[in-house]
Amino acid sequence: MSAARRGVAGLLDTVGLSRPELRAWALYDFANSAFVTTVMAAILPIYYHQAAAVNLPENLRTAYWGYTQTVALLVIAWLSPLLGAAADYLGAKKKFLAGFAFSGAIASLLLYFVEEGDWLYASVVFIVGNIGFAGSEVFYESLLPHIARKDEIDLVSTAGYAVGYVGGGLLLALQLAWITYPRTFGMADAPQATRIAFLSVGVWWALFTVPLLRTVIEPTRRLEAGETRTIHPLTAALRRNIETFRELRRHRHAFLFLLAFWLYNDGINTIIKMATIYGAEIGIGQGDLIGALLLVQFLGVPATFLYGALTGRLGAKNGIYLALWVYCGISVLGYFMEEAWHFWVLAAVVALVQGGSQALSRSLFAVMIPAGKSSQFFGFYNVSGKFGNIAGPLIFAVISQLAGGSRLSILSLVVFFAAGMAVLRQVDVEAGRQAAAREDAALRRVE
Repeated sequence: MSAARRGVAGLLDTVGLSRPELRAWALYDFANSAFVTTVMAAILPIYYHQAAAVNLPENLRTAYWGYTQTVALLVIAWLSPLLGAAADYLGAKKKFLAGFAFSGAIASLLLYFVEEGDWLYASVVFIVGNIGFAGSEVFYESLLPHIARKDEIDLVSTAGYAVGYVGGGLLLALQLAWITYPRTFGMADAPQATRIAFLSVGVWWALFTVPLLRTVIEPTRRLEAGETRTIHPLTAALRRNIETFRELRRHRHAFLFLLAFWLYNDGINTIIKMATIYGAEIGIGQGDLIGALLLVQFLGVPATFLYGALTGRLGAKNGIYLALWVYCGISVLGYFMEEAWHFWVLAAVVALVQGGSQALSRSLFAVMIPAGKSSQFFGFYNVSGKFGNIAGPLIFAVISQLAGGSRLSILSLVVFFAAGMAVLRQVDVEAGRQAAAREDAALRRVE
């Protein structure tokens, strides 16, 4: 573990993240990406299909996994705005992050107990883990405008995603070795190795969360006009959320971006969460499914930096456009997928744009919001993403259940990418920056 940490620190130094707080912040992506790759995208969906839901018909296994995603996202979508505003009022971003991160890590440990036929238990524990993951992301992302200067925010955000690929990829590679050669590692069989993989996610996530908690300084608490330190946090959170809704008219372009993000991020995350179970449904083997996702993790590291360099010339907004056109092609080609090598090719294409598009989305929104209200605005950012993520898996599941298969489900995602691009065209980034600067100037600092 320490060797991995030193290696990542060297990578971050190479790309210009030399300050300790920037390295520690990016390292959290290294931590929680283990949940994304192992639990959300690679191993659990396959294990769910082949073991936990083995007693269900093929198409219902995919459908139930989609419904599981929907429930998890629905819960956090409702919680995010209140949690974000409460954290801003209390000056407790790091405490909230720690609570959600460690609860997600514990849920990952509990997945060890999933056996054949335990689809309901697997779904419930996954929902708890996903709430921990998504909740921690609210506060993790809200720290970004506090630790990074405006001129380096794109670089820092991109580096976080790239390091996340490294973290998720390293652990997934080790887990793939366990599952493929269980006896070599002292494990009884592949199912036991799979369940031990879930244990490793919980340990990895918790361990690499510690540097952020120790190194990043909690941003200075700021009160809004009319607030005192004695208001109940939930009361303050409700008031701030109502006020934030009102303020959206003064942050029109940030609001339009949220709408665009709500649409296109739905398609992106549905591909991430449903790709392996879709591949398992059409007969692609576990080794190819996990191997292709491992390719995404390691190809994604240089691809994310190269994409960031390319869009440094094009601009963040145009960089997102480019990625969405690529995703439209992925959805169309996914409909025709038949062979294992098709899955490998599509995985490689996803790796070229996935990290870059998500990093640019995060940094583009960060420059159009007031830093003093970053948690509550990132709460809405996560609501936009999570409510959007509800629609994608839900539509995927319903179409799969009604059609008796998921080919039309993967094709339907083109609608989300096209609609997102249409709304993104209306966003004026510079106008958004200016509105955010005016809002920050009006906030008063708590001494």
